[in-house]
Amino acid sequence: MERKRSLTIFSIGHSNRTLDEFLRILKKYGIELVVDVRRFPTSKWEWFKKESLQEALNSRNIRYEYLGDLLGGFRKGGYEKHMKTEEFKSGLNRVKELAKNRTVAIMCSEKIVFKCRRRFISRALQRRRTQVIHIVDSERAFELSLLRVKKAK
Repeated sequence: MERKRSLTIFSIGHSNRTLDEFLRILKKYGIELVVDVRRFPTSKWEWFKKESLQEALNSRNIRYEYLGDLLGGFRKGGYEKHMKTEEFKSGLNRVKELAKNRTVAIMCSEKIVFKCRRRFISRALQRRRTQVIHIVDSERAFELSLLRVKKAK
């Protein structure tokens, strides 16, 4: 029997989308707050650099919060080791707290979640009774099953 989930959080990668496309997708899914989990919140596309993105989102009444310092990648010892830290847990708790009162999407740069650390963040959120829906585009979104893997003896 699956435990009841209390929250839903979306996940999206900005990739090489235009700003208009990205904003349309956010609107389609009713996103009210984008949580940026990029460790280094910059991009070769000007509109996805932290300050530009924050301004564009705010002009559309979408809030922006940066949590790449807590949840972003490129960690000494690897990301899975980072996931065991209080810093990581604090980031997850902050995302969940934000999602209690608004529709939240965690965002990084990779469009495909399987190539991104959002997959680790998502699994950690799922283990904390949170549904995570990965947005591909304005027509496609999906939820990954939380696989229970047993270690070999």
